[in-house]
Amino acid sequence: MANQYSLKELTLYFLKLGYSGFGGPVALVGYMHKDLVEKRQWISEEEYKNGLALAQLAPGPLAAQLGIYLGFVHYGVLGATLVGGAFILPSFLMVVLLGMAYQQFGGLPWMQAVFYGVGAAVIGIIAVSSYKLTQKSIGKFSLTSLKNNWLLWLFFVVACIITVITKKENAGLFVVAGLVYMLVKAPPKSFFKTSNSLLLLQMGFWEYDAALLWKIALFFGEAGAFVFGSGLAIVPFLHAGVVQQYGWLTEQQFVDAVAVAMITPGPVVITVGFIGYLVSGFWGATVAALATFLPCYLFTVLPAPYFQKIAKNASIKAFVDGITAAVVGALVGAVGVIGLRSIVDIPTALLALVAALTLIYSKKIQEPHIILVAAAIGFVVKIYF
Repeated sequence: MANQYSLKELTLYFLKLGYSGFGGPVALVGYMHKDLVEKRQWISEEEYKNGLALAQLAPGPLAAQLGIYLGFVHYGVLGATLVGGAFILPSFLMVVLLGMAYQQFGGLPWMQAVFYGVGAAVIGIIAVSSYKLTQKSIGKFSLTSLKNNWLLWLFFVVACIITVITKKENAGLFVVAGLVYMLVKAPPKSFFKTSNSLLLLQMGFWEYDAALLWKIALFFGEAGAFVFGSGLAIVPFLHAGVVQQYGWLTEQQFVDAVAVAMITPGPVVITVGFIGYLVSGFWGATVAALATFLPCYLFTVLPAPYFQKIAKNASIKAFVDGITAAVVGALVGAVGVIGLRSIVDIPTALLALVAALTLIYSKKIQEPHIILVAAAIGFVVKIYF
């Protein structure tokens, strides 16, 4: 397809999507198809499908990776870099500003009241998102699906149970699930060829703790490099690290961080910027965001020229299917763990339930609307009752 658009036009499109695209990874991926493939016809259907396949194959946030690939299609590394930066920058700035407000006013009763409602609604939203992700990744909850995909459902259930019991993500389990499913469904003709293919796979701005920033870089770099699935798939990994392993955030602060990602446009994974800010200010936010998104950028740009051949490899597809089933199971388990700690009384239980039912039965009401209403309800309940 001949270029029907300039790099400037594509970059401006993703800048706009970054500050106005609500709804999470599935919605953002849909916006890209509608706008770039169907409406403007800048990207062909085949190019879009290849990008989506690569984004699902590699670890990292789905929507950001697809955007980076689409930038690469006609404008190479420069296009991927500009598009990726334009897509991530608006939501990064928003979460940093929200982090400042949260840190300044988080101790005030009205701020606590707002997040009392928001945190409960987030549980409902994540529950519905994990349900949809399960259907998309493994199949519908039916006897036919259980029969046809019994091994994937087994990985899903085992990962879910282990996450609930251990209250942390087990990356080794994901790799084992991927390898087992690959060997069962599509054993590679040459193990070494497959292995080589997988290789492609206070508000002081100037105050920082270098040792802490290194820890942040290593942890969030690992999150970006080893977490498969959509934006919400990173939640159990982050929870295990920032709350349980390092103790950087309290349980409530972590739920609030996920809530911030829900009320801002752009990739959900940008919650890492908010977490980084709470841990180590502006530079913590910057390092966390760069460390998280750099691996997904490299995992997209490096194999992109060769991906048409790689995407057809049945062994790699089976490997990713197995990993995805385990990751989604861990996500569902994490929803249970976080939910038990966030649903503390009848009002929070009702807010979570109403948020979930609203997303299920209403096509027009989106996550940001629910979050804003929950914030108002939380404020009224905590301040006046």
